[in-house]
Amino acid sequence: MEVWNAFSVSIASVWSDSGFAGFTVGNGIMVMVGFVLLYLAFVKEFEPLLLAPIAFGCVMANFPKTGFLEDPGVMQAIHYGIANEIFPPLIFLGVGAMTDFGPLIANPSTIILGAAAQFGVFISLAGAMMLGFDVKEAAAIGIIGGADGPTAIYITMKLAPHLLGAIAVAAYSYMSLVPLIQPPVMALLTTPEERQVRMGQLRPVTKFERLVFPVVCTIVISLLLPPVAALIGMLMLGNLFRESGVTDRLSDTAQNALINIVTIFLALGTGMTMSAADFLNAKTLMIICLGLIAFIGGTAAGVIFGKIMYVLSGHKVNPLIGSAGVSAVPMAARVSQIVGQKYCPGNFLLMNAMGPNVAGVIGTAVAAGTMLAMLG
Repeated sequence: MEVWNAFSVSIASVWSDSGFAGFTVGNGIMVMVGFVLLYLAFVKEFEPLLLAPIAFGCVMANFPKTGFLEDPGVMQAIHYGIANEIFPPLIFLGVGAMTDFGPLIANPSTIILGAAAQFGVFISLAGAMMLGFDVKEAAAIGIIGGADGPTAIYITMKLAPHLLGAIAVAAYSYMSLVPLIQPPVMALLTTPEERQVRMGQLRPVTKFERLVFPVVCTIVISLLLPPVAALIGMLMLGNLFRESGVTDRLSDTAQNALINIVTIFLALGTGMTMSAADFLNAKTLMIICLGLIAFIGGTAAGVIFGKIMYVLSGHKVNPLIGSAGVSAVPMAARVSQIVGQKYCPGNFLLMNAMGPNVAGVIGTAVAAGTMLAMLG
């Protein structure tokens, strides 16, 4: 009998110490959410490089009693990298090394389209404040409209860190859904005649221009908006690695090994914020809805300004490239290309769309810097 009692006590002790004892219905719901995200990543191939680690992080975040964020270890280190804005600038270093600013330099007027797409940020900001979010929370939510995950994480950690999970997931989810969300908006706001406009080939850009551009951007934006100097500086440094012609090894590391490693940490850490206690509430649903409004609003504003340029240019600008003004590089530019070819086979809009697309990266960073300067 004593042996049986001791055995029973041991079993009870093991059970009480296990995660099963603390596993709630909310944890189960969030694990299922993680499985859905894994399905979208692996089966539907919606941004799998980002969505897969976010999804798995979501599953792991809902295992009770792991001590991930309390005990020293790799999970705490990953959380530290997110909480102290280490990973987003490193992501921007890799993005800069992969980005060709040539289309923007060749056609500077397309920066207007990148700026126009930021209207979605402020539409969502206003909507968030109307729903009861304070101004700092609303600013962080609004950045979702820029379709730039690292920037969204960067500003959220500074203004509303308690909303990181919902905002990061919304930002990355809408980035991955660009091919589904944008085409209906583009078709609704343009005419068949506008969609069939063929744009001319861009002029060649000299190496001098390619080297001066990132340096000037860094100086001007960092002095104007110091809060985003780290993001802009790393973006432009990566681009200098790419364009200099003498730092190929650094460029290769930044756009391959480094960005891949940091993406794993950033995405996994983002998923780790999706615990049931922090995620399952009315605010999360509102944030996801506001993010969709912001993204649609940014796309619509870019297309509308594209239509204005279509008229002012004497019908030489295809308004479809305005949708690429959001910061999802290069996916948004590819969507402009795909939609353009759907209505006019053989129409090649990709390089023209890359101008507003890379302008959108800078525009979102500037919008974030403006908010941080005013609120941070």
